[in-house]
Amino acid sequence: MTSPTAAPEPSAEDPRTPWAGSVRRTADGSLEVGGLDVRDIAAEHRTPVYVLDEADLRGRARAFVTAFTEAFADLAGADVYYASKAFASVAVDRWVSEEGMHVDVSTGGELAVALRAGVPGDTIALHGNNKSDAELERALRAGVGRIVVDSLAEIEHLADLAGRLELPAPVMVRVTTGVHAGGHDFIATAHEDQKFGLSLTSGAARAAVDAVLARPELTLLGLHSHIGSQILDLSGFEVAAGALLRLRAEVAAETGTLMPEVDLGGGYGISYTGADLPLTPAQIAPALAGVVRRLSAELGTPPPRVSVEPGRAVVGPAGLTLYRVGTVKPVTTEEGTERRYVSVDGGMSDNIRTALYDAVYTAAVASRRSEAPAVVSRVVGKHCESGDVVVRDVLLPGDVTAGDLLAVPATGAYGRSMASNYNLLPRPGVLAVRDGQARYVVRPETEEDLLALDLG
Repeated sequence: MTSPTAAPEPSAEDPRTPWAGSVRRTADGSLEVGGLDVRDIAAEHRTPVYVLDEADLRGRARAFVTAFTEAFADLAGADVYYASKAFASVAVDRWVSEEGMHVDVSTGGELAVALRAGVPGDTIALHGNNKSDAELERALRAGVGRIVVDSLAEIEHLADLAGRLELPAPVMVRVTTGVHAGGHDFIATAHEDQKFGLSLTSGAARAAVDAVLARPELTLLGLHSHIGSQILDLSGFEVAAGALLRLRAEVAAETGTLMPEVDLGGGYGISYTGADLPLTPAQIAPALAGVVRRLSAELGTPPPRVSVEPGRAVVGPAGLTLYRVGTVKPVTTEEGTERRYVSVDGGMSDNIRTALYDAVYTAAVASRRSEAPAVVSRVVGKHCESGDVVVRDVLLPGDVTAGDLLAVPATGAYGRSMASNYNLLPRPGVLAVRDGQARYVVRPETEEDLLALDLG
């Protein structure tokens, strides 16, 4: 059994808190978010429901833009892209764009959402290891600011397509630097044996740069790296930045082309349980600016314009998932200890990360305050899978019972975006809250939605 975590009380002053900035306990013990009591949210909107604190999300986006603008003001500047794979919706893409962020997309669907949100095409980046012709053409026609190429074949294909359409194609080359940082192997993106990028060690990255330069239909903006996810220190970024800047200097010396930009990726971690201390934008930006300044001087090249791609760090802490408790069952483990299983009305269909990555979350009784002694509990869903776990081990009050509301914080990222209809459960809606007002930015699915797709 993993060590159980106790749900920390919401505190806007605690940098370790997994809760959104507006979450607090009311006088009678319930949780409030965005000025709304969760009991009122549950009464008006069915559970489970994703609840998104708009002011918190906007504040995190603004903090990244401000920190990087200030830190890189004496260099060549910086851009901050919202990695919308964390959660893409028209409202969220519009909010981050209004706060000065650019938007990173990885599929045609995410591109469609960004365009529907009114995000300017030249502030959109298209990623992906297997982009379709339709996705590339739509990106070119939308005038996206960059297409991050991921293979030698894609370079030739994109150049041919851009030539046929007579449209500009600004590109960055995704480089596999060999630096692996962050969490589970499934979300690591910079070791050699994986699907993303072009290897620096094998020479594929340099071959890709040369291939882009050989095609006049393409404009080479620079180099891109992404080293992992849920990263809580910056040492890996320094190593990766050094690899990119050295390749940039090498290309400049040998070809006369100095690439104007370098993208250092994202993957900045957040606190899921109160145990981690995530880095703030005010810590990240000056540190990366210092690395770029120092390495550029050592290499004798002008510093590039730098971009980064936070996603989870912007939307993750702004969200929580609200469930209603059903069955509560004590179970004796093989070790002879007792664990209590607390079943909720959602599960792996609205948060697959625990089952997929062994991700760690916490939970709190949200509808009341309890003085009962804490008991080791496992929060599970209602799916027909033994691995249907939402929170593996957490200390919850011993009097948790059917009908209680349970809140799981830090689910703004990858909850709704990875949700499914397993066991034909409709996916929950995303309810944005702010200043005592609530509105769905993604409506909840219904059984009618599911049946509408079934052609019999």
